[in-house]
Amino acid sequence: MSRVDGFATFTVQNLPDMRTIFFLILLLPAALRAQNEKEGLDKLSPRELTIPTSPLFDLMGQAPSQVARTADIRDFKVDWSMRNWRLNPNIAIQAQPIWELAYNRRPLDKYQRATPFQHRLSSLDVSLGTVQTEAADRRIGWALKLNVYRQRDPLLLRGVYDDIQQAYADELVQLRDKERFILRRLDSTTRPDELKVLREELKQNDGQLTSFHARRNTAIQERARTFIVDNWNAAYVDVAFGKIYTYATDSAGSLGKLRVNRNTGSGAWINFGFGVGKRGLVSGLVRSTFYEEEVNFLLRDETTGEETAASAVAANRLLTLGINLRYGGPVYSFFVEFLREGKSLRTPSAALQEAFTAPTGKAVITSTVRWDIVHPYSINIGGDWRIGRNVILNYGMRCVLDANFKTTQFIPIANISCMMR
Repeated sequence: MSRVDGFATFTVQNLPDMRTIFFLILLLPAALRAQNEKEGLDKLSPRELTIPTSPLFDLMGQAPSQVARTADIRDFKVDWSMRNWRLNPNIAIQAQPIWELAYNRRPLDKYQRATPFQHRLSSLDVSLGTVQTEAADRRIGWALKLNVYRQRDPLLLRGVYDDIQQAYADELVQLRDKERFILRRLDSTTRPDELKVLREELKQNDGQLTSFHARRNTAIQERARTFIVDNWNAAYVDVAFGKIYTYATDSAGSLGKLRVNRNTGSGAWINFGFGVGKRGLVSGLVRSTFYEEEVNFLLRDETTGEETAASAVAANRLLTLGINLRYGGPVYSFFVEFLREGKSLRTPSAALQEAFTAPTGKAVITSTVRWDIVHPYSINIGGDWRIGRNVILNYGMRCVLDANFKTTQFIPIANISCMMR
C-alpha cells in the first residue's frame, strides 16, 4: 500500500490475481453441476429393498404379517392401520435418526467409507404411534429396531452405474460437438435448401439434449430395479425392543385407567430371514413380552361364608414363535405364516400363587380365578403390493385358534405405509 496526496492506494501486487478469480468463477458452475448430478445419482439409487411395516405395529399385532421383514428404511415413514375399519387415528411414525443426522443429504461416499459397526448403528430405527382397539381402548407406544446383519446393502454398491454414466457422458460430448458443428455451418451457408436441412438436424439434436438427463436417469432406475428384483429376499437379522401402554377411554377419547394385562408391557424380539431362489423368502420371529397380569377371583370368609371380589397382579411373560413363508417379488408378494404363543405362568391359579396369599380366615374360591385368555395359535394369510416407489399396501386375514385348534376369531387387517420423500 502507498500514499499519494494523503490518499491510500493499493498496488496491483496486493490485489488477488484477477485471472485466478475469473478461472474459479468459470469452474464454479461446472462443480455445482457435478455435485448436483452426483446427488441426483444418489437419489436414484435404491435405498431399501422393501418397505416394511412399523416395528411398533409389529409389537402391537397391528401388521397383517406378524413375522416382519427387515426395516432399514433410511427415511421418514408413516403407517396407517385399518384393523378395526374405523376412522380413528391409528398411525405410526418411523425414522432413523442416526442415518438422518450423519449420512442423509451428504455424499454417498461418507456412508461407504464408514465401518461395518457404523453401518449397523445407522440402521437404528425409532417408531412412535397409537391405535384404538376394538374395545375402544387407546394404545400408545414406541419401539427401537436395529439391523445386525444384512446380506445386501444397496448403498454399498460401487461401480454399478459406471458403464451407464460413461456411455451417456460420451453421448453428451457427441451431441454438443454436433451442435457446434451445425451452428458453424448455419453461419456460413446461404443456400435455402441447406439451411432447411441444417435447421432440422439442429432441432433433432436439441431434442436429444433436452431428453438427455431423463434418458440417463431412466437407465439408472432400470438398473436399480434390476438390483432390487435380484435381492429383495436377501438374508437379514434384526433385533428390537418396544413398550406399549393401553388405557381405557371414555366417549370423548380421554385416557382413563391403565390396563393391567398383556396389552400393556414391553417386548424384545428377533426377526430373521433368508431367500429361497429368486421368488421365495423364509422368515422367523422369536419374541418375549414382559407384562403384569391381573388375576380376578372371589374370597370366601371361612367363618361367615361371605364372598367378596378381589384381584392380584403377577409378573408374567409371553413367548411368541413364528415362521413365515413368502412368495413373489419386490412389487407384490403373498405369504402364509404360523404363530405359537404361550405364557410363562400357564394357568391363572399359578399366577395367583405367585402374587397373592389369602389372609387368615379367608380362602380363594379356585373356580372363580380368571385372567385374560391368550389363544395359543394363529394362522395369517395375506400379501403386499408396492404401489409405487414410496407406497406399499399390506393386507391379510388372521385366524386365531384355541388350544384345540378351534377358530375363535377371524380378523381382516390392512396397512398402508408411505415413505416421506
